[in-house]
Amino acid sequence: MEKRELGKSGLKVSALGLGCMGMSMGYGPAADIGEMVGLIHEAVDLGVDFFDTAEVYGPFTNEELLGKALSPIRDKVIIATKFGFAPDPANGGAWTAVNSRPEHIREVAEASLKRLKVDVIDLFYQHRVDPSVPIEDVAGTVGDLIAEGKVRYFGLSEAGANTIRRAHAVCPVAALQSEYSLWYRKPEEEILPLLEELGIGFVPFSPLGQGFLTGALKADATFDKGFDFRKFFPRFSPEALKANQRFVEKLKALANERGATPAQIALAWLLAQKPWIVPIPGTTKSHRLKENLASVDVRLSDADLRTIGDSLAEIEIYGDRFPESYEKGTGI
Repeated sequence: MEKRELGKSGLKVSALGLGCMGMSMGYGPAADIGEMVGLIHEAVDLGVDFFDTAEVYGPFTNEELLGKALSPIRDKVIIATKFGFAPDPANGGAWTAVNSRPEHIREVAEASLKRLKVDVIDLFYQHRVDPSVPIEDVAGTVGDLIAEGKVRYFGLSEAGANTIRRAHAVCPVAALQSEYSLWYRKPEEEILPLLEELGIGFVPFSPLGQGFLTGALKADATFDKGFDFRKFFPRFSPEALKANQRFVEKLKALANERGATPAQIALAWLLAQKPWIVPIPGTTKSHRLKENLASVDVRLSDADLRTIGDSLAEIEIYGDRFPESYEKGTGI
């Protein structure tokens, strides 16, 4: 698989990474550990070397899974993890609070190193901005961890333009991880131009719209309230799912015209936007992994890109991506 450099950081990774959260949480019960170790190894065999996790995934169990799977082949892979969430006593101990105090960042780094079974974290993202801690203090702390050899590169997630600029002035930001896909294009307004200006790479999460852009979710799809967080997202309400079928049906038609699947067109379109964009689609299934990775061989002409982007942009999307309370924690 081709390699891409994340901005001008010097960090080169496979053109597609693997988002691993769904193996442990988010879309249903945790998958079988042995099967997921096998899937991760299959991804490596197919050319993937960029794997994404976070302490909050599980919590902890996803990092432990990657440690089990990747520590034997450490020299072949790049592992990204995240700090910044913490249990919230006011919310029953749920991991919904933010905490980026310097001492907490260090605690998370040490714990993640142990769970991942590595000597250095390749890419350490602030998972969400903590408004109570100056971003200069966060960047400075991660910069110190880099100087100490415990972290290689600094990243941000779902941060706003001003925060990105301020952080980058203290410690170079290698990558921003935020949502971006054919049905969530807000980063095009301000974030993509800023990243290009500063030489920062972009790692889109949910590049397949949390499964919607695969075409597999029908209008009558239901979600397990106890395990699948889409149950709480406005875009996956019964009304929105029904209304948004028009979007995915158009994507299917565009894909059929080009001899590809909807997922492959969605990923190929993202890859074509900038050479420093590295999407991280997640999956727990071998056939979906192979389908996604085949998108790197889907070549779209400039006319294709305009047609796909413009045709889908004309279709109104129903429902916000996050509940209002969660959306308030992004773009800060």
